[in-house]
Amino acid sequence: MASSEIIDILKVAGIQSPDISILSDEFLMEIGAMEKKNLALEALKKLLNGEIASRSKTNLVESKAFSNRLEESVARYHAGAISAVEMIQELIELAKDMKAARTRGEEMGLSQEEVAFYMALAENESAVEAMGNEKLRIIAHELLEQLRSNVTVDWHQRESARARMRVLVKRILKKYGYPPDLADEAIQTVLAQAEILLREITG
Repeated sequence: MASSEIIDILKVAGIQSPDISILSDEFLMEIGAMEKKNLALEALKKLLNGEIASRSKTNLVESKAFSNRLEESVARYHAGAISAVEMIQELIELAKDMKAARTRGEEMGLSQEEVAFYMALAENESAVEAMGNEKLRIIAHELLEQLRSNVTVDWHQRESARARMRVLVKRILKKYGYPPDLADEAIQTVLAQAEILLREITG
């Protein structure tokens, strides 16, 4: 749904063209206070879906986690486990977490691309426990640099090029002592993440 249609839903509900792109606290408060809860719910759901779709172009792990949370809330609402008011609260919390995730990278001194690789490595909590955030941050930076400088135009189509990338990722993880028992899964996630990001470079 186009953002103009979302704004129309909100106008009907008496909210005048808010800046929906940043899901500001003021906007979320207004949505939470809306009389027509079903409209508030629809608008929020569509906004969050749009935000998740745009993040899936840069951050696979994050968009998957947010998408799962949204689907779980919607399922519980449809099953009658939570009321519209509770559902709106859950979606507002989700929106706030999305906003916080955006600033987390800046606070860590990582670019959006590095954050994506960091999250691919940190998806497994035991890897975070074993290595600590700082080391994962360093690996994320090196992964991005190395993958960028070794990318070929057709790497995501040619198996030999993909295999080279896999070896490269494996070597970097081993160099920094990423837990070997978790490495295979991390390599898969990193490569899936790389495919999204590097398509921008080679596309």
